[in-house]
Amino acid sequence: MQKITPFLWFDDNAEEAAEFYTSLFPDAEIVETARLGEGGPGPAGQVLTIGLRLAGMELTFLNGGPGHPFTDAISLVIRCADQAEVDHYWDGLLAGGGTPVECGWITDRFGVSWQVTPTALIDLLTDPDPGRAGRAMAAMLTMVKIDVAELYAAADRE
Repeated sequence: MQKITPFLWFDDNAEEAAEFYTSLFPDAEIVETARLGEGGPGPAGQVLTIGLRLAGMELTFLNGGPGHPFTDAISLVIRCADQAEVDHYWDGLLAGGGTPVECGWITDRFGVSWQVTPTALIDLLTDPDPGRAGRAMAAMLTMVKIDVAELYAAADRE
């Protein structure tokens, strides 16, 4: 069990969000669901909280009602091994009304901000050659979805 668990406040679609995310991530699962009983702050049977595991990380979602929208001040980062994985998560998170932002960021249809980040980007940005790292950074700043091949091409230009 993790010591710290992200807890995300949804208006009334926590269960829909949990089902969407667990369909997108391999080996993801819903691990517990607490439903409202009679006399609760909503209809009996409605999800109050739902716990899930995505890529080994536990999260809890709450149906807390309106008034607390997500912002990009907090985002979830997906470290991707290659372009195929970037494409999988990028396309999946855009499905159903997500919005691409910039530099690998997406706001999904639930309002949650994600960073779809290839490990190649981190490798290039921390390259010991400052010129190479700078060229990779400059290229990344022009991208919406991160293109791994273009990052390497930019980093290797002289």
